[in-house]
Amino acid sequence: MYSTPEKKYRRIQKELLAGAIALVGVLLLGTLWYRFVEGWSWEDAAYMTVITLATVGYGETRPLGDRGRLFTIGLILMGVITIGYIVNRFTEAVIQGYFQEGIRLRQQRRLMESLSGHYILCGFGRTGQQIALEFQAEGANFVTVDLDDASVEKARQLGYVAIQGDATLDDTLLQLRIDRAICLVAALPSDAENLYTVLSAKTLNPQIRAIARASTREALQKLQRAGADAVVSPYITGGKRMAAAALRPQVLDFVDGILTGADRELYMEEFRLDPVVCPCIGQTLREAKLRSQTGALILAIRRVDGTLIGGPTADTTLMAGDLLICMGTAEQLRQLNQILGPIRPQQLPRPPKH
Repeated sequence: MYSTPEKKYRRIQKELLAGAIALVGVLLLGTLWYRFVEGWSWEDAAYMTVITLATVGYGETRPLGDRGRLFTIGLILMGVITIGYIVNRFTEAVIQGYFQEGIRLRQQRRLMESLSGHYILCGFGRTGQQIALEFQAEGANFVTVDLDDASVEKARQLGYVAIQGDATLDDTLLQLRIDRAICLVAALPSDAENLYTVLSAKTLNPQIRAIARASTREALQKLQRAGADAVVSPYITGGKRMAAAALRPQVLDFVDGILTGADRELYMEEFRLDPVVCPCIGQTLREAKLRSQTGALILAIRRVDGTLIGGPTADTTLMAGDLLICMGTAEQLRQLNQILGPIRPQQLPRPPKH
């Protein structure tokens, strides 16, 4: 369950600990020998053991017989081997940067513990990299996970929070604090991996929104049956977009311009009406005066029962739990968010930062 650098760090930790235990054992053995076999005092026995292992050449603390000298030779050899082993492991740890890796792992562990209201991106291939760019442009709080060393290193070089692990395993998702996440995106290269990831995610956190990548129509249907809230096939979606670009190029350019990128003039956002904090519940759009106060346009309203009202009129009543799909500039959407009330992060995709 550990990444390759973490495995190496833990291995060197165990080896250094084993070396330290061996050295303590040799010290204890020498002290006990000189104390009980040679009959020396505890102070003399400990002193003789230390100067023998240190090979400082001070000479014998007390005269030794043949048996005592043979033991001392063995003690010197054991000490040289043990200390040499510790020095070798310590030098490797310094040269390979394992201590820095340990610091990074502790920092990463603290960061994982502090995660809340975040997005989990599983897979940092070509699709995952594009998703990460969009998340970054929106200022979304997200963490990415991939099993490949090179992908994880690339994500870190780009400034993303990334860990190495198998996203299909419960332990990995728990490490990513899936219980406090609001959305998981399964962009792994294999449909089977994406299916396992969605199943695990929905089991650990039934409330999480799961979005998955599918290569085939069959995989798309299976992912939907597994509980994925949205399934995207790059091939199907790509084909539709190419057809739209050919048939309705200006419409596609406009939609792209308000959905993606960091340098947009217009944004589309969704707002959930919370009856606890929203003052507009029970009012019509005319009475709420959202358009006149903010300039933002209400494109559609989705009711709690799933009914979609496209192009709502001034007489449309706002109800508790409604999801408003709105369009406007960043400032207009910020003003709209303030009017609708402070909505908790778990319920609100962030208003745009720029």
